[in-house]
Amino acid sequence: MQYENLLIQEENGIITLTINREKALNALNMQTMRELGRFFREDAPQRPGLKGFILTGAGEKAFVAGADIKEFLGLGPGKGREMSQFGHEVFFAIERFPKPVVAAVNGFALGGGCELAMACHLRVATENARFGQPEVNLGIIPGYGGTQRLIQYIGKSKAMELLMTGDMIDANEAWRLGLANHVVPQGSELDKAKELIEKISAKGPVAIAKVIETVNAYFHTEQDGFASEVEAFGATTGTEDFKEGAAAFIEKRKAGFQGR
Repeated sequence: MQYENLLIQEENGIITLTINREKALNALNMQTMRELGRFFREDAPQRPGLKGFILTGAGEKAFVAGADIKEFLGLGPGKGREMSQFGHEVFFAIERFPKPVVAAVNGFALGGGCELAMACHLRVATENARFGQPEVNLGIIPGYGGTQRLIQYIGKSKAMELLMTGDMIDANEAWRLGLANHVVPQGSELDKAKELIEKISAKGPVAIAKVIETVNAYFHTEQDGFASEVEAFGATTGTEDFKEGAAAFIEKRKAGFQGR
């Protein structure tokens, strides 16, 4: 299969997927999202002998610095819901994959990048890594699972703070809160991710798949928070605040929100 924005390298049964949009700080445009979905839903299942997967970003500045905001400009509630739902499906494919998927977070993991890292089973962060969900600065909310997974990792109170302020946290704070599994010097994140996958690969493959399945099942509830997020994200894309927030972001100025 051909990929435009993903570099795929296999070594010793471990595949490293690099989001290769360094000039855009590896922002998640729809082409990249489609490629991630195709890989984990179509390509990866055809490689049964693999030990696991590493997700990282090209360059030293960013894992994924967010979504491609320019693609958001034509959204309204309907298209917003469609975009959010598609993002959920892609990230569920990663979260539910029966082999370990480790995010090697080498720099900024903001917005969709933080959501992508959280969809992985484990996260290795470099010392310069930064995590955050700054969507409220644009007048919208996270749309790829951020309102649900952030609570799962760091608890409701701190998740509420980060989601409402849009603040970033550094790698050590992410580790302290439980968002990052390990913090390592810049340049050693892939080695640490491979070390973890090698350790896991020595265990029973069926047992590992069942661990992933049953841990994910713990968070299934009668109320579907992910579905609620899809609806809420779609609604925010139809607001005047979002148009102003997106325009301010692109024009590099402070947004003047009006609450409508």
